[in-house]
Amino acid sequence: MAQAIPGPAPLQRRLGVVDSTAIGLGSMLGAGVFVVFSPAAALAGPWLLVAVAVAGVVAYCNAVASAQLAARYPSSGGTYVYGRQRLGEWPGFLAGWGFVTGKTASCAAMALTFGHYVAPGLATPLAVAAVVVLTGVNLLGITRTALVTKILLAVVLATLALVAVAAAAGPHAGGFTVIDAGGGLGDDSAWGVLPAAGLIFFAFAGYARIATLGEEVKDPATTIPRAILGALGGAFVIYLGLAALLQWQLPAGQLARSTAPLLDAVAASPLHGFAPVVQFGSAAACLGALLALITGVGRT
Repeated sequence: MAQAIPGPAPLQRRLGVVDSTAIGLGSMLGAGVFVVFSPAAALAGPWLLVAVAVAGVVAYCNAVASAQLAARYPSSGGTYVYGRQRLGEWPGFLAGWGFVTGKTASCAAMALTFGHYVAPGLATPLAVAAVVVLTGVNLLGITRTALVTKILLAVVLATLALVAVAAAAGPHAGGFTVIDAGGGLGDDSAWGVLPAAGLIFFAFAGYARIATLGEEVKDPATTIPRAILGALGGAFVIYLGLAALLQWQLPAGQLARSTAPLLDAVAASPLHGFAPVVQFGSAAACLGALLALITGVGRT
């Protein structure tokens, strides 16, 4: 009589609220926080804070749904599991492969962004090295992944705190003029709020990593909703505060056209000597987001 082939062993539940929140927040404070305010300001102008608020509300609605699904189906795979359980095998299959395909492209983009921050001439080799090293961290287990994530997150939070202090201490030169798509100064129309909010929303999307790790979370019915909402709330406060400070300090045209608005804020302040710290923090943010992406793709 043939013996049944055993299925894969279940993953161990080792993530508490703090670790889960750190993974979600580390995903949301990736490279996007260092660049997203410029294109968003170019679209929304004086309504930038409104755009951040709109993105936060939309992200909250999606996060609540993700938290409920992850608590109901606390297994690795995220959208693949939910689609399969609620809609059937093919919707689950398409959702899972859609996630893997999209996030694999995101991994490549984030790794290359890290390479360009560190050494533009060696961007591709550095990107490959980052993927290999962080994949190794992922293979060591979720506790090692959470530890490295918390270290990188601490570096990023310290960098953002430096930017906030620099922007507050710098000269007030901010303006409230909309920059139109052609690069000229436009009117004060609020039509740019929604496309700006769409850009900012992508920066909030990292809370989904917590749901993808549902099989490794302790007491998922309680931990997952707390971690998702906690990470989203923390990211929202940080994004809103930085947007307000950047608008207060930088002229509207400079903010809208900058390729590195947080670096510009430090460079224009009495703390301009700390500009290399911002570049280091940007690289750390890329690695944190990349690690979360690799972790999510591996679980799916």
